[in-house]
Amino acid sequence: MFKSAWKYLRWLYRHSEGVRVRLVANVLLGILNVGLNLAFIFVCKRIVDIATGVVQGDIVTFTIVVLSLIVCRLAVSAVNVRIEQLSSSKLNFIIRRDLYSNLLNSEWAGKELRHSGDTLNRLETDVNNVVSVIVSDAPQFITTLVQLIAATVFMCMMQWKLALLLVVMTPLFLAFSKVFFKKLREMTRGIRDTESQVQSHLQESLQHRVVIKSMESEARMEDRLEELQNMEYAQVERRTRLNVFARTLVGAAFSFGYIAAFLWGAFGIWKGTLTFGIMTAFLQLVGQIQRPVVNMTHQIPSFVNATASIDRLMELEDAPRGETGTGHYMEGVAGIKVEHLSFHYPDSMEDVIKDLSFDFPPGSRTAVIGETGVGKSTLVRIMLSLLKPDKGEVYIYDNNHQVKVSARTRCNMVYVPQGNSLFSGTIRDNLYIGDPEASEERMWKALDIAAAEFVKDLPDGLDTKCGEGGAGLSEGQAQRIAIARGLLRPGSILLLDEFSASLDPETEQRLMDNLSKEAAGKTMVFIAHREKVMASCERTLHLKA
Repeated sequence: MFKSAWKYLRWLYRHSEGVRVRLVANVLLGILNVGLNLAFIFVCKRIVDIATGVVQGDIVTFTIVVLSLIVCRLAVSAVNVRIEQLSSSKLNFIIRRDLYSNLLNSEWAGKELRHSGDTLNRLETDVNNVVSVIVSDAPQFITTLVQLIAATVFMCMMQWKLALLLVVMTPLFLAFSKVFFKKLREMTRGIRDTESQVQSHLQESLQHRVVIKSMESEARMEDRLEELQNMEYAQVERRTRLNVFARTLVGAAFSFGYIAAFLWGAFGIWKGTLTFGIMTAFLQLVGQIQRPVVNMTHQIPSFVNATASIDRLMELEDAPRGETGTGHYMEGVAGIKVEHLSFHYPDSMEDVIKDLSFDFPPGSRTAVIGETGVGKSTLVRIMLSLLKPDKGEVYIYDNNHQVKVSARTRCNMVYVPQGNSLFSGTIRDNLYIGDPEASEERMWKALDIAAAEFVKDLPDGLDTKCGEGGAGLSEGQAQRIAIARGLLRPGSILLLDEFSASLDPETEQRLMDNLSKEAAGKTMVFIAHREKVMASCERTLHLKA
């Protein structure tokens, strides 16, 4: 158990960098608030004792002190809330940025390990749970512990027997909580996983709404959502029953403690061994002792939620990071050489590519053809070092150098994937992905080469907005903008994967003519089925199953 707790603490500490000073400040402010609360209790006791004639003093002065303490408590609480909210926002940004960076830079094995809806659920819900614990629950726990100790010491100074009665209940409560901890954690992990399924279903349904409507499957998809939500509701209901049961028992114990303190004080006054001031202090101190333990009953589910969320976030971090470093840029036109290459996907025993050797010389134009599933797109991904071959090597070379392909050699390549790959935003935003420093003149030139002159006729030109997946543009228009985006990269090797599949014959011919003219001298690799594309190439690589 301690080993597991240490694992979580290390993770929390590592990801709290940037807000640690604020967290310490929050703890110190919480401890200051504890001191102000105890001072308030002491002054209230003195006022009651003065009012009942037990001690002598100026009641007006102590009233002013009480009002001052109230103002100080309000000020400390306001500063505490401000620091907590700002820390929460900043830490949320930090953790999400770190996880996002890890996901983008992790190695890719040909398909995602988990559904994108599940990943988004972790980046949102789980990150929020963890941030809440780091920024709010953890400082409150430390403050609560200090409050419990200070209030107990204070009560011992006045009546140690009553303090002992209340303190004995605390270990009993902790032992009781430990029994439910494991079960609560299992329930919470199940709820988190079901939430991911719900989000995945919602995301896919909205993304493919046209398919659902055309297949008349609205009712089926709604039924599936209801099924998942009912499953989640049942899990939440079971966890709620456990929480209510635990809190009811703890509440009953604390009610007994409060009644014990009240009767103790009442009998003390009756016998003349206690003053009204001491009884007033007793009842306030009972709250100062019991409230921390009640807070712990609220914090335990939060900590349990956090451990389940941390486990899910750790799974996002488990993916090995890809190679990083300065790009290895070839000064001249580069070629690609494939030597005895074999590759299969992790979930398949059969090779997609088997013992392939081929040379794509600098400045050549090659059409890669073959039936669906023979590894044409896979070959391009290996050239980009997005996939690692099982056997063989792939080299990029020019007249002076030859190096194995890696993440560092991608700077030499211009890649245009098949299908619509635009992001939501403006056309300008999409082109900036190709080159963040591209001038408007270069953008228009790339659009001209890609036969995307239609952008000039749009009301907002480059600032025309398109929706998710290029919504608002036709498939052919979106593809041509994607081609222009790729052409803004400075690489000398063009990898074009079915880039003209959505274009009409006339536009395709114009695009091929533009590429032959404007990209003359560059190495071009076409994944192709179209005759015009194959006819423009002087070399052909025919892949077979």
